[in-house]
Amino acid sequence: PLPLSPPYPFPSSARQSSSPSRRQPLPAPRRRAPSSTSQRCRRRVAGWSVAAAVMLYMIGLGLCDERDITVRGLDAVRSCASVYLEAYTSILLVGKEKLEALYGKEVQLLDREKCESDSAVDAMLEEARTADVAFLVVGDVFGATTHSDMQLRAAKAGIDVRVIHNSTVMTAVGACGLQLYRFGECISIVFFTESWRPDSFYDKIKANMKNGLHTLCLLDIRVKEPDMEALCMGKKRYEPPRYMSVNTAIEELLEIEEKRGEGVYSRESMAVGLARVGSGERQQIVAGTMGELLEVDFGEPLHSLILCGEVHEFEQEMLELFSIERDAKRKAALEAAKEAAGSGTTAVAQG
Repeated sequence: PLPLSPPYPFPSSARQSSSPSRRQPLPAPRRRAPSSTSQRCRRRVAGWSVAAAVMLYMIGLGLCDERDITVRGLDAVRSCASVYLEAYTSILLVGKEKLEALYGKEVQLLDREKCESDSAVDAMLEEARTADVAFLVVGDVFGATTHSDMQLRAAKAGIDVRVIHNSTVMTAVGACGLQLYRFGECISIVFFTESWRPDSFYDKIKANMKNGLHTLCLLDIRVKEPDMEALCMGKKRYEPPRYMSVNTAIEELLEIEEKRGEGVYSRESMAVGLARVGSGERQQIVAGTMGELLEVDFGEPLHSLILCGEVHEFEQEMLELFSIERDAKRKAALEAAKEAAGSGTTAVAQG
């Protein structure tokens, strides 16, 4: 039944009169044609099927693989006409083929070049005016300024945006036992070059240490970076992908400390190295001094680093679960399990 008071689901000219003799037929609702690749989402209004407004969905994918997407996010992706994956600020630990197999849709990659290209972004936003579009982000949607800018541009263009959140490294690092509310400003560490060795992060670490707060260091990812030498010769070529390791980050931090000489941290300072956070058994967390972590093999990307501020008693107990000694025992157990599995396979094959 229609509501007894406004707002009505149809224009005032189409409202039904209470008198049967004066009752006017309701106009047929405007219907938007379904997308060629997906059935339009619909809602029931007073017994009529009405096409829902088109939407730009910004969807977080989580930290590990294709299965980390939320149920709500998966439903949205499957309802969209086009699906784009931002592959610039972070990466999943699986290829886009795994995503496509789960979604049942083609996934178009937006690398750094396309993300920073106004034409590519404008084309996606223009598409979202007439069809549902999914913009996928590794981790959580707002883990990078780029994505806030995307939402702002969509809003200015009059495009409806719906955000579906997911886990992010900013909170997942709590797995090491350090309390999240005791973290200060997060910093980024980039790969040094011969002519560019920035140290602006040093003052932020200094401020955090002064307040007894931990510092999360996000480490550089360089994917599809242009080869400058090739560009100088008029050729378009890209460098191989590079992912900063915990070891490289510590080397650069110690270099800047030696340069600045203010004693903010040293090889004896407590730190935590993290690799492949959120990946279950593949996740690696090791706590020790910066000097000790330099010798640890953290394996495949992605890596993060935490510089510890004041460590409370409970935090210290948690960090002991991830000591250098425990990490060595964990690796030995994994190697033994692999060898046992290999021996079993060989025996079966010979038998």
